[in-house]
Amino acid sequence: MLKLYLYGYLNRIQSSRRLEREAQRNVELMWLTGRLAPDFKTIADFRKNNGKGIKNACRTFISICRDLNMFKDAVIAIDGSKFKAVNNKSKNFTSAKLKSHITRVEKHIQQYLDALDNADNEDEEPRETIQQRIAHLKGKLKEYKALQKQVEAIPDKQLSQTDPDARLMKLRSFGGQVCYNVQSAVDAKHHLIVAHEVTNVPDRNQLYNVGCAAQEALANTNITVLADKGYYSGVEIKSAKDAGMLTYVPKTDTSGSNAKKIFNRTQFKYDAAKDVYHRPGDQELKYRGSETEKGKLIKRYYADVYACRGCSLKSQCTTSPYPRRLGRWEHEQVLVSVQRRLNQWPEAMLIRKQTVEHPFGTIKMWMGATHFLTRGFNNVKTEMNLSVLAYNLRRMISLLGVKPLIEAMRAV
Repeated sequence: MLKLYLYGYLNRIQSSRRLEREAQRNVELMWLTGRLAPDFKTIADFRKNNGKGIKNACRTFISICRDLNMFKDAVIAIDGSKFKAVNNKSKNFTSAKLKSHITRVEKHIQQYLDALDNADNEDEEPRETIQQRIAHLKGKLKEYKALQKQVEAIPDKQLSQTDPDARLMKLRSFGGQVCYNVQSAVDAKHHLIVAHEVTNVPDRNQLYNVGCAAQEALANTNITVLADKGYYSGVEIKSAKDAGMLTYVPKTDTSGSNAKKIFNRTQFKYDAAKDVYHRPGDQELKYRGSETEKGKLIKRYYADVYACRGCSLKSQCTTSPYPRRLGRWEHEQVLVSVQRRLNQWPEAMLIRKQTVEHPFGTIKMWMGATHFLTRGFNNVKTEMNLSVLAYNLRRMISLLGVKPLIEAMRAV
């Protein structure tokens, strides 16, 4: 049955009903299955009930690739991509969306109640018609309020009715779409997907988890990880470093300094020996104390009040009547090292883009416009495992050829 699915995913046939038809008329599949012709329910149940086995098959194939020395360089590009779930946007609710719906329905009810007062006039609708519409709207209002209670009970305040595990996410081309965020770690040399994970959260806190999955797949802790600015998180980068990863992640500039036309943080140079920041003009911002912010220990630096008042560059430093303040995380040097490495290897982000985005595009093209066909984390993960296994198989055939790959697989 796994052979049937692999053939289907390699040939853009993922639906169990379509595989049922192909098994009855496709000569290649007749040979592959020994003229067995399972019905769609049997085919679908295999995928549903054998998620763990399919995941192990995916991992085993990567271990075969590892034994063939396909991952010598251990340079991995990480990225996430949104795959559409089986859940229409109209069947997804958030607190804000339900509040808007309730306000709109209440407004319409009031309009019809006002119309009911004037229903005896000849130009107005009959009272019965208006009452029917009010009853319908009250039913919708009751439904929305019940959904509101369900949403409030969910930790992330979001409810997807068709696929409860899917979440509304922003897409560049479609605005918002109910999706899963698929994370992948791709080998930079041969473009093989060494690790992947299906999530329903943003990229921000995924760097360490995906990096660890790549380390496990490669049986190597000393890997180089390339990721885009969506993964920039001090805690994640520090955790990755502690695990042995060498990370290249560009920083997102969230400062409002440029808009205010004042000195950007990057223009302040840190002196580790004196534990001070030097501002343009050589004014010193000295250490004044520490505080915990969102679980991180932050050291605070600012200049002397009197020296700041008499400084000719004050208007370029801050718009506040108080001295310019800077915060420094206790592990800030880890982030400085990441930026230094990026400056020394400016092509890193181009390599990341060329490496990790191609597999996503290929798999989405194979899936078609609908992307996932199943619902729920377990089933969707199995679908993705089959897609990744098919992609890696096709890639290895291109790299090695059919016969050498068959020999390597038989040797396992």
